[in-house]
Amino acid sequence: MTILNATHDPKLSSWVASANTADTDFPIQNLPYGRFRRSAGTEPWRIGVAIGDHVLDLNLAAQAGQWSAEAQVMLAPLALGELNIFMARSATARSALRAELSAALAEGSPQQEALDRALVPQSEVQMTLPCAIGDYTDFYTGIHHATTVGKLFRPDNPLLPNYQWVPIGYHGRASSIIVSGQPFKRPSGQTKGEAATPLFGPSQRMDYELELGVFVGPGNALGEPIPMASAEDHLFGLCLLNDWSARDLQAWEYQPLGPFLAKNFATTVSPWIVTMEALAPYRTAFARPAGDPQPLPYLDSAFNREHGAIDITLEVWLQTAVMREAGAAAVRLSQSKVAEAAYWTFAQLVTHHSVNGCNLQPGDLLGSGTLSGPTPDQGGSLLELSMGGKQKMTLPNGEQRAFLQDGDTVTLRGYCARAGAARIGLGEVSGTLLGA
Repeated sequence: MTILNATHDPKLSSWVASANTADTDFPIQNLPYGRFRRSAGTEPWRIGVAIGDHVLDLNLAAQAGQWSAEAQVMLAPLALGELNIFMARSATARSALRAELSAALAEGSPQQEALDRALVPQSEVQMTLPCAIGDYTDFYTGIHHATTVGKLFRPDNPLLPNYQWVPIGYHGRASSIIVSGQPFKRPSGQTKGEAATPLFGPSQRMDYELELGVFVGPGNALGEPIPMASAEDHLFGLCLLNDWSARDLQAWEYQPLGPFLAKNFATTVSPWIVTMEALAPYRTAFARPAGDPQPLPYLDSAFNREHGAIDITLEVWLQTAVMREAGAAAVRLSQSKVAEAAYWTFAQLVTHHSVNGCNLQPGDLLGSGTLSGPTPDQGGSLLELSMGGKQKMTLPNGEQRAFLQDGDTVTLRGYCARAGAARIGLGEVSGTLLGA
């Protein structure tokens, strides 16, 4: 279970000056993991920890710093650029390394001189996927998204009866998961036309989905479910996730088996994994709305009720090609709160995913599903904001959008902030839609 410790102290400051600014996503209380290399070089990918506007190169840090024997064991795979091996370690072991990294980066640390040489400006690095992602499952935990979209397709029966009882999900395509900043092409496929014969061509209703991704830490053996009592220990950390969607392809193909070509062409994730331990100060109670059924016993625990939800603010920003050429900044389309949006917790997703004996593995990625807020302006997709394409949005420069156009760049951002805790962020995830 995640508890507060010295690494969460809001008064803690770092000798890395940029980590102490009020608006940084990466103060010393965060310390997320990512995989990087210097932009100008051909060096192997290595694991780093974000601190302010720098990256602590754990390969160099392992060589230059003074670490305990336990920390040296933890650092060994990280120094080789292997995050999955570290993800498989116990929560206790991972926490011990976090404590040593925090102490080493703290103001007044005797390690400052040695580790200063292991810092690289983030502006000088290239990021890639933070770990090897073996499998990807996308869930549908956003109750407001599910209800709004359900009304568009099934006005008389928007929320199917199983939604309140079982975490709905589908298996996605891990091979097309890409890192923030990588553009992708508009997909083609079949869509329903006016006549009986479907049409084939580029999607005309391209959309984004505002999601969180959770990375699995230690896995489970085939046939051995993960109970709620230990589910938290199998969660490694969170990232931002944009599950791009071709809505016209989706409408034609999704029955009876669910998403296929409408989803598997690209899923973009942010490069930094914020650990579950870093998010501990932002844990909050998880409760169902009054009158809704309570989760079945196998999806319930006292810890989940008391601390299962996480208070994270999410935002969607759009910059069109015209805006970019004019030097105009991106405009915010929506903002929502995860704790208000998610009908299931990440621990419940892990437990349900494995209840039939499915074996999860370190580095597996679970998507939350679109996390829209309760009001119409908090939609986490254009499908919602445009009411299925019926209401175009007018941007500050006069452009209109119902769905994405070629050259559009969508950026998702996320952060945690409250009184008595240090603000931490998830960074951002951006992607640009190219022509077919």
